[in-house]
Amino acid sequence: RFWLPLVLASLPTMATGEEMPPALQDSWGDFWLFRFFVNAAGYASIVVPGFLLIQYFKRRNYLETGRGICFPVIKSCVFGSEVKSVHQEDGSLPPRAEPTESSTARQVFKLLFCAAGLQASYLTWGVLQERVMTRTYGATETDPGEKFKDSQFLVFMNRILAFTVAGLYCALTKQPRHGAPMYKYSFASLSNILSSWCQYEALKYISFPTQVLAKASKVIPVMMMGKLVSRKSYEYWEYLTAALISVGVSMFLLSSAPNRHLSTVTTFSGVVLLAGYIIFDSFTSNWQDALFAYKMSPVQMMFGVNVFSCLFTVGSLLEQGALLESLHFMARHSEFTAHAVLLSVCSACGQLFIFYTINQFGAAVFTIIMTLRQAFAILLSCLIYGHTVTVVGGLGVAVVFMALFLRVYARSRMKKRSKKLPPGETPVQKV
Repeated sequence: RFWLPLVLASLPTMATGEEMPPALQDSWGDFWLFRFFVNAAGYASIVVPGFLLIQYFKRRNYLETGRGICFPVIKSCVFGSEVKSVHQEDGSLPPRAEPTESSTARQVFKLLFCAAGLQASYLTWGVLQERVMTRTYGATETDPGEKFKDSQFLVFMNRILAFTVAGLYCALTKQPRHGAPMYKYSFASLSNILSSWCQYEALKYISFPTQVLAKASKVIPVMMMGKLVSRKSYEYWEYLTAALISVGVSMFLLSSAPNRHLSTVTTFSGVVLLAGYIIFDSFTSNWQDALFAYKMSPVQMMFGVNVFSCLFTVGSLLEQGALLESLHFMARHSEFTAHAVLLSVCSACGQLFIFYTINQFGAAVFTIIMTLRQAFAILLSCLIYGHTVTVVGGLGVAVVFMALFLRVYARSRMKKRSKKLPPGETPVQKV
């Protein structure tokens, strides 16, 4: 409960860093496309040998012929138990526990606790994300300061803490028997790393409100990925709300005047990075949805994905020599160290609040809370960092959030209808 006041008290300090124009902050070595290929080469140096090893063990039929001390590890990583759960309704999250004779006051307290935890975690995370990626550190009257440029290091910081928290949670609580081959987490991990990297990098070229609205519109590529990856079908209202979201986002983006401050101009690089974020994130959610066909808890999913995320990011950082550079930057600027650590804490705690909220109140309540969080994040960013929104842009924001709430309402109605269907009839799958 003390996080938000603490962060709000430090906001004047956060906003004091000087913002650098995108055109001046990047040399060719720091340009996002170059960094993307360098990072991808680092991941490939781990993925390709891993792929070859997996194919080798499968061709050797290691599951039948393998022996020795390494057999359990290789079996878990390459083969798993291959036992899928057939009792999960939609292959995503386990059914939430129904409250047993809990008083109304207790339920209200739990709901307020979940809402406050989600808002504090992700609003603080959003403010810090914009501060770290768009402002300088160590600026004085004579020294303009320096800007932190390595988004991959921030991804690594987030993942190492999430991995630790999920590992401790799994060790201290009873979890379902794990059956999925470990290597299957690497696909979701790789796309998750790339989506997070694109998200951080995009803030160098576009404003935070633009990024939030673009993230709200990711339901469109999620639906497309759902058709391609999972062969899902969708209702008419899902296509309608997706179209409304597209209209609202377009109104907001087109309302940006060309003479606006550089931080609010949507550049081509920003658009490409946002598209990359949405595509990678859409793949992540659909791949995780397929993995939930195995009997596992959300925290086990969090642990498995972050194991590979830590491996990929630390390997790439070490190959580039960027890990030591980032640590030296932390040593030079204690303020950045505090921001990076708090950013990681908010990310890890936010994920735990997500699991707890969905388990206690269901996905509909969680979606409403997170939709409100997106609206508050835009307002908070405009207040702290001085972003301006025109009347047309404001209407576009209103259209987007109206469509999001319409999706929540329609989805809840569909779930009520699906409970009344005959036993042999199943509802249409939805995102």
